[in-house]
Amino acid sequence: MNKIPHNKIPLNVFWTLQQLQDAGYESYIVGGCVRDILLDRDPNDFDVTTNATPQQIIEVFEQTDRRVVYENNFGTVGIINKDIEKNDVSYEIEITPYRTESGYSDNRRPDEVLFSDSIHEDVKRRDFTINAMAYDPISEILVDDFGGFTDIEKRVIKTVGNAKERFSEDALRIIRMVRFSAQLGFMGETETVAALKELAPTLANISQERIRDEFIKLIDAPFAKDGMELMRMYGLLEYTVPELLEGIHCEQGGIHSFDVWTHLVKSLEHGTAKSYPLYVKLAALFHDIGKPRTRRKANGRGSKEWTFYGHEVVGANMTHAIMKRLKFPKDTIQKVVKLVRYHMFFSDPDAITLSAVRRMVKNVGKDLIWDLMDVRTCDRIGTGRPKEKPYRLRKYHAMIEEVLRDPISVAMLKINGDIMIDEMGLQPGKKMGWVLHALLEEVLDDPTLNTREYLEKRALEMYLMSDEEIKKLGEAGKDKKDETEFRAVKQLHKKHKVD
Repeated sequence: MNKIPHNKIPLNVFWTLQQLQDAGYESYIVGGCVRDILLDRDPNDFDVTTNATPQQIIEVFEQTDRRVVYENNFGTVGIINKDIEKNDVSYEIEITPYRTESGYSDNRRPDEVLFSDSIHEDVKRRDFTINAMAYDPISEILVDDFGGFTDIEKRVIKTVGNAKERFSEDALRIIRMVRFSAQLGFMGETETVAALKELAPTLANISQERIRDEFIKLIDAPFAKDGMELMRMYGLLEYTVPELLEGIHCEQGGIHSFDVWTHLVKSLEHGTAKSYPLYVKLAALFHDIGKPRTRRKANGRGSKEWTFYGHEVVGANMTHAIMKRLKFPKDTIQKVVKLVRYHMFFSDPDAITLSAVRRMVKNVGKDLIWDLMDVRTCDRIGTGRPKEKPYRLRKYHAMIEEVLRDPISVAMLKINGDIMIDEMGLQPGKKMGWVLHALLEEVLDDPTLNTREYLEKRALEMYLMSDEEIKKLGEAGKDKKDETEFRAVKQLHKKHKVD
């Protein structure tokens, strides 16, 4: 075995391990962080294990400048590695004594947890071989009792010991295995997969919150599409998102090359490739989930043609029910539901009007409008069509930018009618409108003139002009505004390559 690289282990982790060893105890980093280092990935966090008891761990670190947190969760002691009071970046390293677990009567948690003095007993209780390794970077000792290193090389996920026992201990491990596959691109070992399928019904004992957490990690994984396909193949969807099963073999016809299920996971795949945020990827996965329930034969068309009228409304309601059942946060639910509800926004590109685009922006909100366009792109790629942004999608982009941009108007000026009346003592009327448009023309020519001091001085000068003179200036200002607005819109169209 090659030497394990240390460049991904922070100095604070070395320091933590050293403190325990200097006090006469064993110490290792353990679990996922060891796996990730061997895969040349950056670990999300580092877990430390030791033969010291919680009280002994506390005594070791109370002698240092680190803050110690102990909430008695399975004996885990937290060490804060920076001074929070000085507003420095801080993070917690969790130190847990070696332990053994026994009895899992609810398929969720051990009935009994006991401390141990053996690292070999500790790794024995872990879920998969790739997560059951411990490493001491100070002495460069790797504890790998179950062949995790070899399984990493083979890109295989296998349980520690008997697969049925491991999944019976905590049924969530069933979904965790698929999640790891989606994150790492590994495949399940044959006996492990067989046990997983057999024990899938025990997922009914797992809380929706725990299932949600694994589901989120799966959707955010690099191989999320493959993970969802495994969820289907292994019979796990009926215990997580059974509504997705309705899309399997649900033909769509028309422009679609795939059934609803395949279309949805391919849409998710594009969201993954683009690194879209979680709520956009969820919307991509759920956007057509209402199609099977709204599918009807299309009258007067071929036998393979179908309609799905109202599927976006039905789909939005289904999405809300799914995400509420899985205990997603309200703000995430609202975003995903809104994106699903309004994803059907296209019409004939020659008939798209700015008023229709404004209504769409109002419906979905300025904060989500570009996310909606991303969902539409996922939808398009998910049909099997290679072009990500066809003409009409580019045109919609241009029109959205047009309705979102601040229009060129007298509202851009640093003064307005209220200031001119209340503070400058000028009389309202047509002349005030002409003055404002004349001021706008000057500012469009030289934006540095848009200061209250200059505009007030210039407005007073203009009020001394005759009505005929100031009207002429005001009309010229209107023409300038219209010309500038026209050029700005043309630039938008040029940017998006639309007429």
